[in-house]
Amino acid sequence: MIVKLEEAKYSLQQLRDKIDELGDSMSVERLRAEIADKEKLTQVDNFWADADKSSKLLQEIKSLKDKVGDYDDLHTRCEDTLTLCEMAIEEEDESEVEAIEKELASMRKDEENMRLSLLLAGPYDSHNAILSFHPGAGGTEAQDWALMLYRMYTRWGEDHKYKVKMLDWLDGDEAGLKSATLRIEGKNAYGYLKGENGVHRLVRVSPFDASGRRHTSFASVEVMPEFDDEDMKFEIRDEDLEITTHKSSGAGGQHINKTESAIRIVHKPTGIVVGCQTERSQLQNRETAMKMLKAKLMEIKEREKLDRIEDIQGNKANIEWGSQIRSYVFMPYTLVKDNRTDYEDGDVQAVMDGDLDGFITAYLKLEASKNL
Repeated sequence: MIVKLEEAKYSLQQLRDKIDELGDSMSVERLRAEIADKEKLTQVDNFWADADKSSKLLQEIKSLKDKVGDYDDLHTRCEDTLTLCEMAIEEEDESEVEAIEKELASMRKDEENMRLSLLLAGPYDSHNAILSFHPGAGGTEAQDWALMLYRMYTRWGEDHKYKVKMLDWLDGDEAGLKSATLRIEGKNAYGYLKGENGVHRLVRVSPFDASGRRHTSFASVEVMPEFDDEDMKFEIRDEDLEITTHKSSGAGGQHINKTESAIRIVHKPTGIVVGCQTERSQLQNRETAMKMLKAKLMEIKEREKLDRIEDIQGNKANIEWGSQIRSYVFMPYTLVKDNRTDYEDGDVQAVMDGDLDGFITAYLKLEASKNL
């Protein structure tokens, strides 16, 4: 057991070096100076004269403090664990081995996640993510695949301690779903998930085919940031909207309530459809749906580098079923492969249970290398 403590000590020393290197990559001392400079601005007499400006500055300070605080916490944990390990070796106390190894594994994961967050340099990467799911052609089989993807991202979000909330749901004809929308709320949710946007392909023996034949199905995942109100200061004309109400229902057809409080909005100039059914009233559902519509318009404007929202001519995000970003093969072998990065994982069940970090990391590294 003393040998295990010596091995843990060596691993902790290596991790400490990596954390120090991470601090240099983050320019953590520069961040501390930036925090100090910004805090001085909050002490001027007329700081609250412009509420929007002062609120934005406080948010910037909090974001910087969170980043530096996470780094400091990791650095302290490593030093404390290394000290504990050295004391255990000196006293030949084998009872600490399990606790030290557990903390070492936890810190390694935190260091990797912190290093990965350095790749998130987009203007909206820190925002919440809104995910919409749509099955392709193929009826029940494709609708079931869309549901499988919905569950996969729900589990990913929960595993990463994000707040996951269903915003809208439309049941499939026999199984699965016709459409659904999720909000994944927390720091960097959009930054991590933005590369999941696109068409996903499934190959399996269909449980809905009595002949046991192999089927190929497609479903799209649309990922967009949840924009701040300040980002979306534009008006949408009432005559451009077609608004309908319907009864709210959850996954599997369970009714949330029996009144027609759920809202579906069609933006006629672009064909964009949004809906919300999980708020307490029809008014709240409408407000959330309008926010989602504005977010979709903003995402198209940003992606197509348009000067104005009014320049959007139509919904350009049409699904092309031959251009999948990733394939999930359940038979004759098991494999999940990303077509953009060539990253692959043979444990398809783990992936469907939300183990997506390998794919996310590979995509972010690919995009970072393109920018370089």
